[in-house]
Amino acid sequence: MSDNNTVAENKDGLLNRILNKVEVIGNKLPDPAVMFAGLLVIIWVLSLIFSQFSFDEVHPLSGEQVEVNNLLAPTAIAEFLSTMVTTFMHFAPLGVVLVAMLGVGVAERSGFINVGIKLMLNVTPRALLTPMLILVAIVSHTAVDAGYVLVIPLGGIIFYAAGRHPLAGIAAAFAGVSGGFSANFVPSAIDPLLQGFTQTAAQMYDPAVQLNPLNNWGFTAASSILVVAVGWWLTDKVIEPRLKNTEIDGDTDDIPKIEDVDSRDRKAFFSALIVMILGIAALAAAVIPEGSALRDPVTQEIASFDAPLMSSIVPLIFLLFWIPGIVHGYIAGTFKESKDVIMAMSKSMEGMAYYIVMAFFCALFIKAFGDSNLGTLLSIKGANFLQALAMPGSVTLVGIIFLVAFINLFVGSASAKWALIAPIFVPMLMQLGLSPDLTQAAYRVGDSASNIITPLLPYFPLVVVYCQRYVKGTGIGTLVSLMLPYSVVLLVLWSAFLILYWTIGLPLGLQATYEYPAG
Repeated sequence: MSDNNTVAENKDGLLNRILNKVEVIGNKLPDPAVMFAGLLVIIWVLSLIFSQFSFDEVHPLSGEQVEVNNLLAPTAIAEFLSTMVTTFMHFAPLGVVLVAMLGVGVAERSGFINVGIKLMLNVTPRALLTPMLILVAIVSHTAVDAGYVLVIPLGGIIFYAAGRHPLAGIAAAFAGVSGGFSANFVPSAIDPLLQGFTQTAAQMYDPAVQLNPLNNWGFTAASSILVVAVGWWLTDKVIEPRLKNTEIDGDTDDIPKIEDVDSRDRKAFFSALIVMILGIAALAAAVIPEGSALRDPVTQEIASFDAPLMSSIVPLIFLLFWIPGIVHGYIAGTFKESKDVIMAMSKSMEGMAYYIVMAFFCALFIKAFGDSNLGTLLSIKGANFLQALAMPGSVTLVGIIFLVAFINLFVGSASAKWALIAPIFVPMLMQLGLSPDLTQAAYRVGDSASNIITPLLPYFPLVVVYCQRYVKGTGIGTLVSLMLPYSVVLLVLWSAFLILYWTIGLPLGLQATYEYPAG
């Protein structure tokens, strides 16, 4: 290990100095909650200033001229105050995190997760923990936000239990869940969502265009291999050696220990695992039949956003960990009465207190940023600038990827961004002879790569909290410096991978083409 560290220090000396500088500067930023409060004030001021100007940009969907709304106007202030509570309560990540953590907390404190990890470590070579973790993180996209509340903290636990630095595990999992958001072997609800916007944009130019919801499946599946390979190399060769001098000073009583699994724990784990498998089997039996109440009532699709199954992912995560956690706890003896279960849930909520405070200010900022129309104006101006350059198709495609990655630093929602810029990019590239399927693939690359370095990602503060469990001094700068190598390398290599994929002519997905009109 020391030899690898020496090599890393000599080879990546400049890189480490740059990342150290990023960490120092980033950690001088205010506490995340204070930062979001400050950004809220900045947005208010900017909205006042820019509301005094007229812009030529036209909203691609409504056809109306984009105007910046003054958030300091009396009516806007009144609306802000009257909706403050609902803005916070409707902040999507809040409910997702809290409900899922109630179930995961029981499974963890009963010993179910810890015993499972120890048993897994017995059969998994230490050198393969990184790719396995990243692969699980990528597949977790199928369950919407499950990766953020389950896989990322699990990365820290697994690495710590294996004697490796837990922040490296969290970074690897974060890279797979969020940096590789558009890579997946398994189709997910995001596929038909983006395809819907792409098809609508394409029909603005050609009303006869029809696209398959899985038009990027081939590319996203192949991209999974790239993301795993990049994440594996960076974690083991760059990130973990850089963390060798970072002391783990968290509450050691709350961090899983490496202990032998006795017969009682083994019996408890496999009993709980059987209960979990039976629960999954029961769910599958309820979903598979045509006409199932868990399918989309109109299309009968399982992965549709209108399917009750997709809306129930977080409650299902809660149940699939809460019930097995209780079974494990009573058999292992960690739970002796019902009060112990409730205490485990309460303890998991105690750990979320800091995140709830940050979520309050984060929700208010994101709402204000959207209401101001500043994000919309930024997106459309950038897209129009790229269009005006009139570069060759492949160069424009790469330009779109980098532009989307930049916009993603300010506008986090994948669907919201694509709804705004697809009506510009898709018809533009169709005029250059490039298909809507290819344009959507380029968008997905740019949308994924910069997720992991923007504090405006709703789950970013939560990942900081995960890191603070092990290293108390972790701040925004620490996490950004950890994730920056993943972001930069993924952005460059994934862009090149798309061009190579296109050059070879591998299938993008079902019924997908590279050219328009299809040749």
